[in-house]
Amino acid sequence: METAVRSHPGELFVHPLSNPGAAGICPEMLEVAEEANRAGDYSLAVEIYSSQLADLHQPDRGLCLRKADSLARAGRISEALDSYCSAASLGKLRPEELPLLVDTITRTLREKELGIPAAVHGHCPSSSSGEGGSQDSEGEEDEALDLFSCRLCRCLLHEPTTVECGHTFCKNCIEDDSVKDCIQCKEKLSSKDKLPNGRRLNVVLSGLLDKLFATESRARKFWVEAELLWKKEDLPGALEKYDAAVELVPSSGRLLYRRAELHVELRSFSQAVQDASSLCRMKPLWAKAHCLKAAALTRAGQNDEALQEYLLCVALKPEWTKVKLEAQKVLSELFSSVFENEDLPTPLHPLQGGAAGRLIKPAALLRSLRPLTQRAGSLCQDSDLGAAKSAPVDDESSRPSAPPPAQPDAAAEEGSTKTLAEVLAALPAPPSGLKRKHSGDGASAALSPPVKLLRADGTSGAGPAAACGGGRVVPAELLDSGDMECSLCMRLFYEPVATPCGHTFCLKCLERCLDHNPNCPLCKENLSEYLATRGYSKTLLTEEVLQRYLADELAERKKIHEEEMKELSNLNQEVPIFVCTMAFPTIPCPLHVFEPRYRLMIRRSMETGTKQFGMCIADELKGFADFGCMLQVRDVKFFPDGRSVVDTIGVSRFKVLSHGQRDGYNTAKIEYLEDRKVEGEELAELLKLHDSVYEQASNWFTSLKDNMKSQILSHFGHLPSKDPDPQASPSGPAWCWWLLAVLPLENRAQLTILAMTSLKDRLIAIRRVLIFVTRKRPR
Repeated sequence: METAVRSHPGELFVHPLSNPGAAGICPEMLEVAEEANRAGDYSLAVEIYSSQLADLHQPDRGLCLRKADSLARAGRISEALDSYCSAASLGKLRPEELPLLVDTITRTLREKELGIPAAVHGHCPSSSSGEGGSQDSEGEEDEALDLFSCRLCRCLLHEPTTVECGHTFCKNCIEDDSVKDCIQCKEKLSSKDKLPNGRRLNVVLSGLLDKLFATESRARKFWVEAELLWKKEDLPGALEKYDAAVELVPSSGRLLYRRAELHVELRSFSQAVQDASSLCRMKPLWAKAHCLKAAALTRAGQNDEALQEYLLCVALKPEWTKVKLEAQKVLSELFSSVFENEDLPTPLHPLQGGAAGRLIKPAALLRSLRPLTQRAGSLCQDSDLGAAKSAPVDDESSRPSAPPPAQPDAAAEEGSTKTLAEVLAALPAPPSGLKRKHSGDGASAALSPPVKLLRADGTSGAGPAAACGGGRVVPAELLDSGDMECSLCMRLFYEPVATPCGHTFCLKCLERCLDHNPNCPLCKENLSEYLATRGYSKTLLTEEVLQRYLADELAERKKIHEEEMKELSNLNQEVPIFVCTMAFPTIPCPLHVFEPRYRLMIRRSMETGTKQFGMCIADELKGFADFGCMLQVRDVKFFPDGRSVVDTIGVSRFKVLSHGQRDGYNTAKIEYLEDRKVEGEELAELLKLHDSVYEQASNWFTSLKDNMKSQILSHFGHLPSKDPDPQASPSGPAWCWWLLAVLPLENRAQLTILAMTSLKDRLIAIRRVLIFVTRKRPR
């Protein structure tokens, strides 16, 4: 019969018998026992195995293990250990033979000592794949993530660098070759070869972090330097940097963890255990901390203490297969060491020698497991598990001078209902010296509550401060609006964006600067590529800092911005004027925009949502003419150098009431023009005139040469059809404006007709022009 490891905790594992054909072993009864196990009737299985063992002249190792597994399934740990010890006395227990014992102990710890329901696998979410749980979720119980934490390394931002999407990470984290996409928004990031100058620090955020968290920032600098030295295999140098960092920020869990790992690599196991113990006191529910301590204890040869940590680790994270196997391995070695180190005789038969003789070796093993209940009780007290049960604490100061009278082992009757704490607490205290201890971690000492993160200056502080979401506290007296001012407008950042060179400006301020010059306003680095991509993503961390800590100032800044936008969107009081050419209602007017002032004007018309501006021709005295046409933006195409082609169409005519300027471009207070409507005989006369002039215009266009027709059609399209009601539009028939746009007239003549509010006068003027151009046309 072959031995196999269970692939799932609920899957039955049947140990092979040492001598399947031995007299006294009944195969049919063994089948009944296995069926009882499958049905969950573990007590019946135990009775069958016990009766089978009692009938044997020599104990069978496989049968002892089957009985031990059934007892473990029933939760009768003390009896199970007795049976496992009996099996161990007949042959060394292998790790793959102990999964049920580990499962039972850790399940008891989890549910009855830590108070975690069976459906909840600890505070630290387990990974979906067993062994991967050790690394996949290593940060789940790590440093609390707050506003100023890097989402890649989960520590305080060091050399903060803002990427294209607006998220901010540590520079060395984001420059790692494995980072291809933003971990927060999944946007693909530019590769190193596309960044000739590399990624730059965000100057504003870097200064802010150094100011708010001076001590921790210095510690992070030492930490990063230690990591670099470690990669270069300069381990003593790395340890020196880690020591400096820990001295500054002793409450950093990840920092202690890394130093403990370095101690292990340096083979300084006692120091590694010391760091890991401190970490476990700070973060009692962090499974990875217990795993690290267990590994260090194992390397130091302290298997009994290591087993405690491994079991606690599995109790907190049941699906961590790798650690569970380590626990089985250490437990196997402990079983062996009990028989190797005990001087007392080994009973030949589990039922020989009486209860005292049978409990010698299980008791020795249980004494090594005993601190688990103390640790579990401390975890319950230190954690936020409201349903947790506190285990008895067995420290030297509270232990009675004389051992309590021996109590009968009631586990045989109540094993399935007793907790691990009750079973272990009923055992006599271990003699002094049996339990190994090491500096900085007494096995019987209760764990202290997790250390709270300190303020930036390393003290608890009593001044006004604000929490930033995960533990760090921002000293209110250190943060003021001056730290978050745009160097261009000298006001609080509004929609802050960071340039590739690391400087931060208000979005509107930066755009205005790039209208004039494609260089950074501060360092003068060329930003042509940045301008070409127009990747103006807001720096989300800067914006969050403003919203959270400078809310009143930001509200005032936003109010000013909204007032400015409201003023800009008033298309009567201050209309932006593009001084260029003649424009007419309903007629397309494509524009090539390259002047900085008009770049700003077009952008503002889009931002305000009006998408409109006025078009006037130039005037030597006033700057621009007194009449013009409003244009509606239909589309804007930007070029890499900042130029743009704007597709517009005429909307309505206006009269300028007053001239003005704003930020370099012209503005005007205007009133809109509408044609006067006529009725009766005047209307009949107007309709007759309308039809006559339309026919005259159609004939003129038809008589043009083909090349001229093609040019007109490509630019203005076909002659619009005649309107049934020429007075339906406030600006009159569309064909009139089409004709006015294509007729060979000077701007001043066109302007005169544009300003007319009488359709009759406009038709008469157009007819005169048609007569004139027809007579002048070469034959």
